[in-house]
Amino acid sequence: MTASRRPSRPVASTTPKQARAPRQSRPPRQAGARQPIAAIAAGWLGGIRFSGFSIIMMGVLVLAVVALAPSIAAYAAQRQQIAEIRAAVSAQEAEVQRLKDERERWNDETFIVTQARERLYYVMPGEVSYLVIDDRSAVAKADAATGVSAEVTESKGDWMRTLLRSVMTAGLAPSAAPAATDAPAATDAPATEGAQ
Repeated sequence: MTASRRPSRPVASTTPKQARAPRQSRPPRQAGARQPIAAIAAGWLGGIRFSGFSIIMMGVLVLAVVALAPSIAAYAAQRQQIAEIRAAVSAQEAEVQRLKDERERWNDETFIVTQARERLYYVMPGEVSYLVIDDRSAVAKADAATGVSAEVTESKGDWMRTLLRSVMTAGLAPSAAPAATDAPAATDAPATEGAQ
């Protein structure tokens, strides 16, 4: 039995190139002509397709943002208040410690005596207190109040020559003048305090 054979047809293979739908051809751009941004945006937005699931998920996301935003803001404000209160508590603890230390100092008798001498000018029995009044002029006080420079300065001079010149000046100086004889004589009797 001979079977009649059909002529074989070539099987149409489906390659990726053939399975794809043909692309729509865009109109060629003209040189120098620009498409308006609105047309580009409309073309891009027209290609987006929303499914029911994506719309529901976007709604849930918007609802979550609306529901959580006030509580997140409240949380941040509360954390800031907690930080401020902690800073205030630590400052108050430092103040309490300072006051405790000062109270301990006032329990020391030596500190009390020192404070009485400095603040109230008290003296122990048998001691004499002298109060020195600053009688310098305002210019002299201002000169004394100027700060000392923190910079190191270097003098421009040869110290060896300066030393030699100082020794030669001292050695070649004329002899000292004789002591004056018309100076008042010193007395051995101490001056009394009530006489002044």
